[in-house]
Amino acid sequence: MASPEERAGPEIAVAVVGAKTPGNIGTIARAMKNYGLSELLLVDPPALDPDGEAYGFAGQAREDILPNADEISFEDLTENYYTVGCTATTNEDPANHMRYPAKTPRELADSLEGIDSTVAIVFGRERVGLTNEELERIDTICSIPASAEYPSLNLGQAATIVLYELRDLALSESQHPEDLHRRAPQPEIERLHDQFAAYLDAIDHPENKQPKARRLFRRLLGRADPTPREVRTMQGLLRTGTERSESWHPDRE
Repeated sequence: MASPEERAGPEIAVAVVGAKTPGNIGTIARAMKNYGLSELLLVDPPALDPDGEAYGFAGQAREDILPNADEISFEDLTENYYTVGCTATTNEDPANHMRYPAKTPRELADSLEGIDSTVAIVFGRERVGLTNEELERIDTICSIPASAEYPSLNLGQAATIVLYELRDLALSESQHPEDLHRRAPQPEIERLHDQFAAYLDAIDHPENKQPKARRLFRRLLGRADPTPREVRTMQGLLRTGTERSESWHPDRE
């Protein structure tokens, strides 16, 4: 693994979806402060009372990270960030396309090294984590190896482990060399997903199979880290395919 001086990586935000316990948000904010992260995103959060447990658990993060947290929708999160969903377990049935190849926290850090993009590390609810519908929109998954007899972790514990492994990326003060691989901005990638959906419709791909095809395409792009040029090229190819298919079916509205 590269030394902290040699490592460079993306801008990293931390997102917490649907947490019910303010203290868990405070614990995550504290871990962010420990490991050099500052952008906290909250989806459907509980009330964070400055005199309550969130601020009590946050340590020095009560001074900057918690009061500056941004509340956003899950839709905004997936449209504007490369999302990494953190989950305790994954579905082991390869026929179920909700399942993504999960990276360990160390593998995640290595995969993000050298990528110039904006990443959101996404943690779900205390009891149920991220829903299947949310996992459909997530770009890739990180899972913490644990005992098969008891794999689930406390939300704050899980966040601390993952953010610890990302510390070198967050704390590195080196500048990004110009030749580093730069992942396309998430809004561009979301437009590519929209173009792919239009293409499926244009070629009359069976309607009941389209959701699975879109999930597979998202899964593929989540692992591929496409550059802006690659995304533009794919958009052009899909657009051309869509237009030609529509020209072959002049009676289609």
